[in-house]
Amino acid sequence: MQRQEARKPLVVGNWKMNGTLGSNEPLLAALRAGLDAALLAGVDVAVLPPYPYLPQVSAWLGETGVSWGAQDVAGHADGAYTGEVSAAMLRDLGCRWVTVGHSERRALLGETSEQVAVKADRTLQAGLLPIACVGETLADREQGLTESVIAAQIAPLARLASVGAPGQLVIAYEPVWAIGTGRTASPEQAQAVHAFIRGRLSAAGFDAASLRILYGGSVKAASAPALFAMPDIDGGLIGGASLIADEFIAICRSAASA
Repeated sequence: MQRQEARKPLVVGNWKMNGTLGSNEPLLAALRAGLDAALLAGVDVAVLPPYPYLPQVSAWLGETGVSWGAQDVAGHADGAYTGEVSAAMLRDLGCRWVTVGHSERRALLGETSEQVAVKADRTLQAGLLPIACVGETLADREQGLTESVIAAQIAPLARLASVGAPGQLVIAYEPVWAIGTGRTASPEQAQAVHAFIRGRLSAAGFDAASLRILYGGSVKAASAPALFAMPDIDGGLIGGASLIADEFIAICRSAASA
């Protein structure tokens, strides 16, 4: 079974709350040098820095073919929401992507699946591309609840099927038990969940053939080839390894070669 040709692999580097102006510079220089046109012909690559570093990232990567985006967005268009950043503001900064519903925000800030869908909708309405994150905890998996948990997280996103062109929504499956722990779902475990997600969204009216689903859960250069070889895994949402240029570039090469 082969991946649908319409789904170009996508690798997204989520820097989380890391970096300084000084430490970002050598990382960005290495990415600029290593992510050449030949590589980018086979894989879409994006970088998601903390908000303050978006101008720095755009200055370094603006002419390379690498895109950039934000790690979150407000669920409101504008107004009296101190500390929030709207999708229109992100568009002004040249962003293309926005992650919504990352497991850390669900766990630490109590974001609900309904709020995640609202943010995804705001992102689409602003002409940006949302990466909606879903995933189960270790307790969920051990109790056999993986599919029911993910189905509930996906359900509010179903209304987005009629918004915009096919392929605008990206899903990232991130098993919570594998994020920042060094543990990684086996390729077969990840593939099974990706296939389930694709089936649920197809039933909701999405064009499943063009829908990209990423794996996120302590992906490293060593584990990437086997993961990306799976037919329903279309790339990765990369955390810690995205802060190490050689690791991140190697992961991008694995995606391009899948």
